[in-house]
Amino acid sequence: MKTKLKTNHNRYTFGLGTIGRDMLYTMVSMYLLYFLTDILNLPNSTMWWMTGALTILRIFDAVNDPIMGFLVDNTHTRFGKFKPWIVIGGFLGGILTILLFFDFGLSGAGYVTMFVIIYLLWDLTYGANDIAYWSMLPSLTLDQKEREKTGSFARICANIGLFAVVVGILPVTKALGGKENAWHITIIAIVLITWAFLCFTVFGVKEDKSIHVKQEATSLKEMFRVLFKNDQLLFTAISMALFMIGYCTTTTFGVYFFKYAFKNEGMYSAFAGILGVSQLSALIAFPMFSRKFSRKTLYAFATILVVIGYVIFFFAPMNMIFIGSAGIFIFVGQAFIQLLMLMFLTDTVEYGQWKLGHRNESITFSVQPFINKIGGAIANGIVGATLIISGINAAATPDDVTDSGLLIMKLSMLILPHFFIVTGYIIYRKNFKIDKQLFDKIITDLTARGEIKNSGVNLR
Repeated sequence: MKTKLKTNHNRYTFGLGTIGRDMLYTMVSMYLLYFLTDILNLPNSTMWWMTGALTILRIFDAVNDPIMGFLVDNTHTRFGKFKPWIVIGGFLGGILTILLFFDFGLSGAGYVTMFVIIYLLWDLTYGANDIAYWSMLPSLTLDQKEREKTGSFARICANIGLFAVVVGILPVTKALGGKENAWHITIIAIVLITWAFLCFTVFGVKEDKSIHVKQEATSLKEMFRVLFKNDQLLFTAISMALFMIGYCTTTTFGVYFFKYAFKNEGMYSAFAGILGVSQLSALIAFPMFSRKFSRKTLYAFATILVVIGYVIFFFAPMNMIFIGSAGIFIFVGQAFIQLLMLMFLTDTVEYGQWKLGHRNESITFSVQPFINKIGGAIANGIVGATLIISGINAAATPDDVTDSGLLIMKLSMLILPHFFIVTGYIIYRKNFKIDKQLFDKIITDLTARGEIKNSGVNLR
């Protein structure tokens, strides 16, 4: 009974910690570009530089994430190895997020230079927080079903944070005047919310110490071995990257689609509300589906839903019934895929330990922000270039955008993501092999080898 109470306590305090984090990340990943183009109204000449800078910065900093994972895995404090980085990354990342949404009265090269410095520092600090947060998940339990419950609740909380911003950002900033100052007030409030919710995880989560055995520090050589010799981690990373490119591209275009194609910016919040409810419902229902169907079956089902949704959306008239229905298909499928990817990644920790002889949660989970940044970088490159080429960035009003310009946006928003997501599924289907039977064998072998103590996992 005591173990169950601890498990439930961990499930909720771990999940609640990411509500504010995802609010903050959504502001940067989805609305920073909109802030630059439609609030600061940067000219095309500056936007070409900004688009290139954002793409290069995210790719460059993504390479640093395994190094951060290496630092977390080699951290030894009386507070553990995860929580110190959650606190440091969360606090500094919050301050730098506020600075990202200021222009400091600069323009041209001066603004680009200042932005690049702040963004690089933001990426480093947020990455530290993100890697430490998610790499804590495998240390809470070895039970696959309990991991699904904890991961599902965490993804629910993450999506509450995400859709709170998606639904509320335009109405809130408009109510505050709609200008740059309104965005400043909003981002400061989100940072304070982020810090408040992180307290649930920092002060509430208790790790299962029996999962770990004492091991030597990981060397840089072993770090690269973990990343490249763990074949299941590698295939998971490729599938996740392709999915995230598609997902980020579609979501980043959302506000532009409703402003310039649908020609009713106010409907964006209503659309986001529908999608938020759909995605949260899917995450709540996931444990029920996982009891009846294998992860492989669920991934196939989710991919089919996404494909159907993209096809409907592309051919839909400018009518919320058709567009909303398409969005439900897409985001229910994407909710399942996001959670499945988290579970695949979590299980590669024990697989890597089994195959390579070393347990590295943080190096393994450094793949997640690495992928998010690569996906976001490529997506922002696609969106930024599309906005310039289609004429949207230079348009004074939505009516100034031509039909061909709108078609270019729809092709980038709906056709390219469809290709990326389906390709990611095919790679997973052909290469990923950690099912329940293999996972149970891994746990049994690790226990026999003395690399896991008193796991308490029912393997029958």
